[in-house]
Amino acid sequence: MKFRPGFVLELAVNFLLPWLAYRLALLHLGETGALIASAVPPIVWSLIELARFRRVDALSVIVLAGIVLSVAAMALGGSPRMLLLRESLVSGAIGVVFLLSLPMRRPLIFYLARATVAREMEGGAARFEALWQERPALVSAMRLMTLVWGVGLTGETALRAWMALTWPIERFLVVSPFIGYAIYGGLALWTFWYRKTMPGRVEARVQSGGAAG
Repeated sequence: MKFRPGFVLELAVNFLLPWLAYRLALLHLGETGALIASAVPPIVWSLIELARFRRVDALSVIVLAGIVLSVAAMALGGSPRMLLLRESLVSGAIGVVFLLSLPMRRPLIFYLARATVAREMEGGAARFEALWQERPALVSAMRLMTLVWGVGLTGETALRAWMALTWPIERFLVVSPFIGYAIYGGLALWTFWYRKTMPGRVEARVQSGGAAG
């Protein structure tokens, strides 16, 4: 899976445009209003995807869930400790969703990968569905990726929550961003490496299974 124009557009709509909407609305609408404004681009994108392909964009749903959780977390109170926890609660909730999807017939990573493939090639979604049915090694790989991201995100949340509740606020503000970047960067690097080597492992398992048969 390469970074093709459709995928780049999807990332821009779900990450860059919400950030720009938030920054532009912050001075005029306040933090709550800005968060609501940031939800507009992924909502519009989801409606377009629904009209074109009769399906909801999985990445947009995750982004919208994070925004909704941010607004909900603001209602819990405005104490300094709670404000420090708010960002971690969002990533932690997404991590829990990853883990809860593991026992299901298709984990969350499956829908994200299928949406990406569908934009990269004509009939990509059907092709991905066929590979999912034909190659058990692909199923195992998708479940492992879901597990790694779920554990990584929930672990990051647990660590940052402990820091926010026990450390001095000044120390948390200095150290916390580095920990977050390190964990997200590690997850991203592992994902790129695993995706790059996954076709070879899948093919090797298919050949070994054929030889055994």
